[in-house]
Amino acid sequence: MMNDFWSHISQQFHLPLINPVNIFTLILLIIFLSPILMAKIKVPHIVGFIIAGIIIGPYGLNLLSKNLAVDLFATIGLLYIMFIAGIELNLNEFKKKKHKSLMFGFLTFSIPIIIGFPVCYYLLNYPLLTSLLTSSMFATHTLVSYPIVSKYKISQNEAVAVTIGGTILTDTAVLILLAVIIGAKDGKLTSAFWMQLIISLTVFVSIVFFVVPYVAKWFLGKSESSKTSHYVFILTCMFFSAFLAQMAGVEPIIGAFISALALNRLIPKPSKLFSNIEFVGNAIFIPFFLISVGMVVNLHVLFRGFGAVIVALTLTIVALAGKWLSVFFTQKIYRYSNTQRKLMFGLSSSHAAATLAIILIGYKKNIIDDDILNGTVILILVTCMVASITAEHASKKLARSTQHESVE
Repeated sequence: MMNDFWSHISQQFHLPLINPVNIFTLILLIIFLSPILMAKIKVPHIVGFIIAGIIIGPYGLNLLSKNLAVDLFATIGLLYIMFIAGIELNLNEFKKKKHKSLMFGFLTFSIPIIIGFPVCYYLLNYPLLTSLLTSSMFATHTLVSYPIVSKYKISQNEAVAVTIGGTILTDTAVLILLAVIIGAKDGKLTSAFWMQLIISLTVFVSIVFFVVPYVAKWFLGKSESSKTSHYVFILTCMFFSAFLAQMAGVEPIIGAFISALALNRLIPKPSKLFSNIEFVGNAIFIPFFLISVGMVVNLHVLFRGFGAVIVALTLTIVALAGKWLSVFFTQKIYRYSNTQRKLMFGLSSSHAAATLAIILIGYKKNIIDDDILNGTVILILVTCMVASITAEHASKKLARSTQHESVE
């Protein structure tokens, strides 16, 4: 009898955890404790989630593996970040400043590639396609630190709107470039390839911008529909758009963001629906995503040889330098303040999902080697921490100055 009891207990704590109840309990404990502990040492709570992911992940204590449940919640969290960014965007201001977003998008796409390609090709001696794919990875960024901006309620600042617009432009350009590189690798770069890509993207954008808002306006206008069904409907629109984006040949995050732009005017900011969307994302899904980012970090690669360290260090420096220069030139062109420059750098310097997706696809296609793969994982860790800390400091300072101006 006692043997059966202890056997049952040991099964519950078998590592990595497989019981969904235990997994979710562990994640919720991290989401609850991380902000409290990070506040003690004055570090952004986002960094705490990433560090927690490293500790509990397969390369740490192996408490949790990257299973289907973790991947599901992490994917929802990433889509949520992009969706909330699009929902909170002031479209009227965005339209007025769209040329600035285009400029920043161009700079944050081109400068990292211009710097990264010669480094990979000449300094690290990688082949042409490998150098091109790796340098395109430098151009991507994920809005990991956006929840910090949202917390300080400065998402309406011009620098934030310009950065968000630039994010979607550069990520879309990089993901299209990825499709071209893979097509070149497979020898499929034909006129049929370009025709299929153009048609699929056109159909995707048309459905999301014209069909989805029409249906949403009809459904949300039904007074008999409950607030719960409104929230579920919006979530369905987000995932449906993400699915369409994937079918069109680009990453689901593009679909999530574009669906947010399409639904932006239908979701008033001071509304129960908007509060529900923001609350659920910030409470559960986004922390889940950040923890999953930490779980892919393997610090052991730094001890596998000097070559791996050199590649990891080089990739990280180039990634940060490319994004900083992009923000610096944007600041000089449009005369932003130093605080706004830091805020833009904090938002645009973190590499996560899109970066990892590009590198993993390249690795599976034998374009990327182990050193670049492992170096990219270290790059993700460092850039997410740098971005979070920078965004925290800049957001806090900008929020104080905004409050001071409003008082006057």
